Amino acid sequence: MIWNLLARQPEIALFASLAIGFFIGSFKLGPLQLGGVCGTLIVALILGQSGARLSPDLKNIAFALFIFALGFTGGPQFFANVGRGWRYGLLSVVEMIVVIGLVLGAVVLLHLDQGTAAGLLAGAATESAVVGTASEAIGKLGLPAAEIARLQANIVTAYSVSYLFGLVTIVLFTSQFAPLMLRVNLRDEAERLWRTLGGDGALGEGQHLAAASLVGRELRVIGAAGSSIDQIEKRNGYALKVERVMRGRAVVKAQPNLVLKADDRIVIGGRREAIVKALASIGEEVTGVDVADVYAQRLDVMLTRREVHGLTVSQVRARATPADGRGVFISAVTRLDSTIPALPGTELHRGDVLTLIGAPDDVRRGASKLGYVIRATQKTDFVFLGIGVILGIAIGHLSAKLGGVDVTLGTGGGCLLSGLAFGWIRSRYPVIGSLPSAAAQVLKDFGLCTFIAAVGLGAGADAIRLIREYGIALPVAGVVITLGPALVSLVIGRWLLKLEVPMLLGAIAGQQCSTPAISALVGVTGNATPVIGYTITYALSNVLLPLMGPLIVGLAGKLG
Repeated sequence: MIWNLLARQPEIALFASLAIGFFIGSFKLGPLQLGGVCGTLIVALILGQSGARLSPDLKNIAFALFIFALGFTGGPQFFANVGRGWRYGLLSVVEMIVVIGLVLGAVVLLHLDQGTAAGLLAGAATESAVVGTASEAIGKLGLPAAEIARLQANIVTAYSVSYLFGLVTIVLFTSQFAPLMLRVNLRDEAERLWRTLGGDGALGEGQHLAAASLVGRELRVIGAAGSSIDQIEKRNGYALKVERVMRGRAVVKAQPNLVLKADDRIVIGGRREAIVKALASIGEEVTGVDVADVYAQRLDVMLTRREVHGLTVSQVRARATPADGRGVFISAVTRLDSTIPALPGTELHRGDVLTLIGAPDDVRRGASKLGYVIRATQKTDFVFLGIGVILGIAIGHLSAKLGGVDVTLGTGGGCLLSGLAFGWIRSRYPVIGSLPSAAAQVLKDFGLCTFIAAVGLGAGADAIRLIREYGIALPVAGVVITLGPALVSLVIGRWLLKLEVPMLLGAIAGQQCSTPAISALVGVTGNATPVIGYTITYALSNVLLPLMGPLIVGLAGKLG
């Protein structure tokens, strides 16, 4: 009876796939977590035996929204890393070349059809978007409808099988096997790198600093009497700022040329280590209510200045004039929704979101020198979104011949490129094109999982047939295709590019688009240094791999 209900009302099957799939995907086995996308696909394959089918139009709309949002959110980082992030970006190119070579080798050895080959690429590279771009490419081959349905079903089945084994492989390789192969203690290496970058500790999930890195203190001037405010700040490398001066019962404006007198009471703010070091030379700490009402403001700023791209946090401060840098502190750096350590040695990239802390006038001045302020909003610019998707669909109709192979981008590839361009435009002209990160995340999650559920429900009995046909060959191929580019990248990254081990392993997790792998790495290292490498390759691979879907369909057709 339930089977008949699902067949009559496939929308129930869709939401059941989402609900049960995300529930299954939320469970962890050590560092391994299936995730909502793969969980949804497995449930949809099972419920698809009922005959429930979703409209192809719904599937296409969902995928277009997902892939456009993916490009939109990754646009600033993608273009920022194409040039100066070449050392890490090279690993994404390695991923592409080696994965395609191994998949084509599997096509020849196992006599795989185009759908199975594309699914193997998507699963072994743990890049779900390939399922969509490859499915579109197969739909344009001009084959009978039944054959197209069979090949598209083979994509999701091969993806689901190879994804499971590819996921386990990349998590274990980055967090366990690679450090053994390099003969390094990963935690020790990460601690050394953290200190090199200027850090003195690390935070785990749910933790916060008991002693904040940015603090304020109220002091009675003793040793600094006769010194100007600018002299005090300059002596301490502008790592602190005098925010207010109370002389007797009067508040005196804290101008740089103001000379302090004995018994003045001042409020200073800045980095904790600088203030602790300066306390003895300035005076003694006191408490009171006269000058304690000094407020700090947090401001999120997207970094857009070309001249700042590639500089470290300490270099940015060193190059700023005292007037520009005074009282402005970077407390956090967010890159592709991942927080990376805002250490003095952390390299900044255009498209990063910097959290500035300081007096309101100071952070506004700092923001104007770095990029534009990200205003908190819940509104989505649907004009911008609609035009972007329409343009992406138009681009998707373009086709070209590569080595005698007809390659069409399709809606997926077109909307991905359109999203990249529109995301870049938004980063340059922030007054247009609002798509809040929460809204973009909903589009990505719901769009992809609705698409995955639709193709999973449509796979039906073909899934069981394909697993019986290839047996253990698909899991083995998934492991080999996942391991191949990881090993090549390890050799190139360590001995040719001379990358630090924690960031190299993070980059390998990123080139594989594997969130579980970076989570496992952070857990093993004890700090966030692997995330620095991860964000660069993740941004590039998230764009390049989906574009390989149509290519592998064309090449597999020539070899098959």
